[in-house]
Amino acid sequence: MKLLLIDGHYYVYRSFFAIPNLSNSRGEPTNAIFGFTKTLRLMLKHLQPELGAVVWDEGVPQKRVELQPAYKETRKEMPKPMIPQLEFIQKLTPLLGFQNISLPDTEADDLMGCYTIACDRPGMQVVLATNDKDLYQLVGPCVKVYTTAKADLASPKDAFALLSEEQVITKWEVPPKLIGDVLALTGDSVDNIPGIGLGRKTAAALIREFGGLEPLLNSIDKVKSARTREKLANAREQILQNRKMVDLDCHMELPVPLDQLQIRPDYPALIAALEGCEFKSLLQEVRDEARGAAVPKQDELL
Repeated sequence: MKLLLIDGHYYVYRSFFAIPNLSNSRGEPTNAIFGFTKTLRLMLKHLQPELGAVVWDEGVPQKRVELQPAYKETRKEMPKPMIPQLEFIQKLTPLLGFQNISLPDTEADDLMGCYTIACDRPGMQVVLATNDKDLYQLVGPCVKVYTTAKADLASPKDAFALLSEEQVITKWEVPPKLIGDVLALTGDSVDNIPGIGLGRKTAAALIREFGGLEPLLNSIDKVKSARTREKLANAREQILQNRKMVDLDCHMELPVPLDQLQIRPDYPALIAALEGCEFKSLLQEVRDEARGAAVPKQDELL
């Protein structure tokens, strides 16, 4: 059984900026809607999951704001043409067959972590469709990250990659469980988590050498570089605070049970929604697929 968890806001933003200047005859922007719909349908083709959900940010946890009041303050406001498209996409998601999942004052990565941990059972696989650094901490034998980034593809001919534990180690230079330790040193400019002046390669080398953040901070005097020793000693409290910031909260109750995440497209409603967007080739694809889904399979006739 395979569960596909999709980072909703990431793919809406990605679609919006990847496909500029697309609108219907009424002048309503449709670029993000088109890209998001195409992307989800490609994921279904590539991965063929039985279960799926699109997970959304809905504010930020109070505990992170209390730790660092400037958390995510530097993020730009959503572009105005994206706002109505986001609302449309969230209504479209169930028609594509996926559950929408969110909780007030909760970030998508924490919820994705909760579902990943809940799937830690024999026979379950989880695929995380995201670009969120924090979620790489979850990668393991039954958990992979879906990506179409060129840098992660084994060949230019590949359409996508599933990053396993081995590939994540190559990418980050530490095992997944130690990625949070690296981020505690480097910070994360995207989320406005301050670093201490160390790059990712240097941070990863230190974490590898000492076996983790705690043994590193307990042995600062053994760090070879005097300048690095000074940075670590002066920023000790900041580093520990950063570590709490990037730690995923995977202990919340699931807002939607796993057995309610079966992927079931609503083709009539989906076609009607896409007709309003005035998509042509995409709409034809969905119509053809709907006709195929309506034909009973041979084993269903027996």
